[in-house]
Amino acid sequence: MGKGTGLGLAMVHGMTEQMGGRLSIRSEKGVGTTAEMYFPAAPVETAAANAQAVMPQSRARRPLTVLAVDDDALVLLNTVAMLEDMGHTVLEAMSGAAALELVQKHAVDLVITDQAMPRMTGAQLLAAIRQFKPDLPVIVATGYAELPKDSPRAVAVLTKPFSRDQLEKVVAMAVPQ
Repeated sequence: MGKGTGLGLAMVHGMTEQMGGRLSIRSEKGVGTTAEMYFPAAPVETAAANAQAVMPQSRARRPLTVLAVDDDALVLLNTVAMLEDMGHTVLEAMSGAAALELVQKHAVDLVITDQAMPRMTGAQLLAAIRQFKPDLPVIVATGYAELPKDSPRAVAVLTKPFSRDQLEKVVAMAVPQ
């Protein structure tokens, strides 16, 4: 934990299953590994109706400046994409140290950080932020059951993997209109 050495397969598997799909991985010594994700097809009309239903609700929130922090580039990319799709401006950091610099240089409304990062965990980042911005809402995302008992209290804990809807709900709870 905290070393960022995994491949994130558990997260990919969880997100795939959450969307009704299936993850298939085959590995052959000396040849390599193939990972395939299968998702159920949705009728075009259903997909278009879902997009219409989600977009107006998402755009109704006031745009925020959100700092997204994760040492896994793929997870960070996905989180940033979801937040931008919700209409927010997103700053990105791949470490706690980089995140602290951004929080000090920019007006940030919300921080969403991974817990299991090398050198500085999400809980440690939260504690550092509390030193100079005690009221800044911080959401800690984790694939583990709970945060360490001695960590400062986050506004919310977001369980990985998370969907766009889950992210949108926790952001709305953390920074009410």
